[in-house]
Amino acid sequence: MFRSLLAISALLLGSAILLFAGGLNGMILPVRGGMEGFSSISLGLLGTGWAVGYVSGCILTPRLVAGAGHIRAFTLMSGVAGIAVLLSLLLIHPATWIVLRALSGFCFAGAAMIVESWLNERTEDRLRGKVFGVYTMVGLVATTTGQMALTIAPVDGHILFVVAGTFYCLSLVPVALTTSGAPQPLVVVKLDVAALWRNSPVAVFAAFMLGISNASFFTLHVVYADKVGLGITAVALFASVPVMAGALSQIPVGILSDRMDRRIVLLGLCLMAIVADAIFIFFTPEGQATNLFVVALFGATSLAIYPVVMAHANDHATPGAFIQTSGGILMVFGVGSVIGPLLGGALMNALGPQALFYTTIVAHSLTAAFALVRITTSFAVPQDQKGTFHLSQPGRISTPEAAALAEESDAAPDHDEDRAQYAHRLEAA
Repeated sequence: MFRSLLAISALLLGSAILLFAGGLNGMILPVRGGMEGFSSISLGLLGTGWAVGYVSGCILTPRLVAGAGHIRAFTLMSGVAGIAVLLSLLLIHPATWIVLRALSGFCFAGAAMIVESWLNERTEDRLRGKVFGVYTMVGLVATTTGQMALTIAPVDGHILFVVAGTFYCLSLVPVALTTSGAPQPLVVVKLDVAALWRNSPVAVFAAFMLGISNASFFTLHVVYADKVGLGITAVALFASVPVMAGALSQIPVGILSDRMDRRIVLLGLCLMAIVADAIFIFFTPEGQATNLFVVALFGATSLAIYPVVMAHANDHATPGAFIQTSGGILMVFGVGSVIGPLLGGALMNALGPQALFYTTIVAHSLTAAFALVRITTSFAVPQDQKGTFHLSQPGRISTPEAAALAEESDAAPDHDEDRAQYAHRLEAA
């Protein structure tokens, strides 16, 4: 295992630097935008722009890599992402920031997919689960560190923008210097909602609603924390604590969902998330400690829903369709992520900061209701036919390549066949 990790250490380092930059970038813009007087709708549109760019990156990057190659494409993505951050400092206007945020999302998704494709190529089938776990933890630490870096300099200055742009550019160094051969073509995802719905209605509905709730929260949570009077350090913690809580809760949630009907686990998580939503809405927590406790509950429940949904969808998928199903659910989640920040921003703009949680409580309530209906009207998957629960990277949208890395070893031949068929289609085109 140590030798395998050593062989991919440069790629893990490049991914960590990229995620650090992404974590810091995601914090700077909403906080600085609030200081500049941007409306909550404009700040919500930053999240919408990011989601549009991210989903587009997941869809279009394989074609770009096929033409330019992995290293050149990664260099392009990292460089342009860095430029987008620096331009955000020079062109302080909501419309400009929304466009630049979409560009950042596109580049971030593309760069992440390229790194993950290399990890896929260099990982032995028997070690996929362990390597994916290490990659997930590296992502968690790097993202959290990037968020906490908000406290190293004044947000109303230029230093944080320069740091984020610099780290985006630095992320290309380990990848550019790798001696590993270029991996095979990237995973291509086609969104077939009808097929996904026939496969698992609960997974599709929950993924869409979760995209709405999580994207609205993770776009505007720092705006909420700032408007309720938390200091800059507490604002950074308000962003980091739910991510850490969500990562830790996935372990017991995964064990539980492997032993019982995943829909019941989904229902329980939604009900606990509703409790956190309701506390924010009706009790308006005051003080740093109380806010961090409640947001930890939110993160521990809401961020554990996505891997349960993914596992449930794959329980119903046909053999060998792990990547297609996971990628399709990811795209549904991405569509919800486009809508959520806009709704959350509009509600906050009209009704105040607590209105952010109107979006999340409605999404969690609808998901719980739909799960309850399905539990009472359809049978659970037999225990011997269930797949394996996989950890996901909380706090950011995953990519199809990450799903491929998490793929079980006994499904790897189908994954290789999918890549070979795609390479043949590229040559034919």
